[in-house]
Amino acid sequence: MPAKEHLRPVLETTREDLRSALEFSALGAAAAVSAVLPGMRVLGRGTALFVNGSSAVRPNHNYAGTSAAFAAESAYAQMLHDALAPEGIHVAQLIIPLGIGGGDPAHEPAALSETLWRIYSERKDFRTFVTPLD
Repeated sequence: MPAKEHLRPVLETTREDLRSALEFSALGAAAAVSAVLPGMRVLGRGTALFVNGSSAVRPNHNYAGTSAAFAAESAYAQMLHDALAPEGIHVAQLIIPLGIGGGDPAHEPAALSETLWRIYSERKDFRTFVTPLD
């Protein structure tokens, strides 16, 4: 769950709010990848799955911190996908518009785990949407 300061409107978001959001999402992802990538490269295979909300691909001025951070994380993941595919390492992203749960069966944890398993198993596209963006 994003910190409340990551969910402020853009005109109420401080530089520190953005720094914190970027550190958590983009730099956190980079730290995780740097920890596992050497082993994947030795094996010549592996998968990194990134999970984000819709602001990763459609910024929302009401949620400035997550919009900036998720977009940065998304760009990082796309670059990893492109750079690592020739090595047999798959990088993919799942976009969950409107979050987890909320009554939509496709957004429930069990369904999301099945979707992530399919993404992992099929090793096809970079980006998958749980439900289409309007």
